[in-house]
Amino acid sequence: MYEYIKALHIVFIVTWFSGMFYIVRLYIYNTEANEKTEPEKSVLQKQFSLMIKRLWFGITWPSAVLTLILGPYLWLKVWYSPKQIAPNWLMVKLCFVIGLYIYHFTLHAIYKQQSKGIFKFSSMQLRIWNEVATIFLVAIVMLAVVKQSMSWFWGLSGLLLFIILLMSAIRIYKMFRKA
Repeated sequence: MYEYIKALHIVFIVTWFSGMFYIVRLYIYNTEANEKTEPEKSVLQKQFSLMIKRLWFGITWPSAVLTLILGPYLWLKVWYSPKQIAPNWLMVKLCFVIGLYIYHFTLHAIYKQQSKGIFKFSSMQLRIWNEVATIFLVAIVMLAVVKQSMSWFWGLSGLLLFIILLMSAIRIYKMFRKA
């Protein structure tokens, strides 16, 4: 039974991340559509709003909830013992998971804003925000796979280098987009 729960947990993590990656792309397109003239603006925003709503409530939210339900089951099954505390890597991973849920809630706030026609963020700001999920993904997967054999120094150094590379790639993209 444990292996089936674990497999489902991984499936819902994948669909949750997929939803978070794609929803921000749709926010970007919706924001850029807001800068168009009528009737193109209305047509695009109507379509993007429908796509956003279906993705957010049909895939992303259910996946986040099912991930949250199945994750603690796995933790209790493997790590819980009255005499044993969770290993350090797991506690760090759970901190990243909490951060990921906070990120998820920020995406929900953007959903609510855009559904009311409020566009607080530029498409470039949203592109940068989209990469936050990538950072969480790398950190969580590395911790889940490498576990206690990961060095704190090299783990943090690698994550910082990865963030620098991501931000550099966004700047390069911005330069090519303007050209």
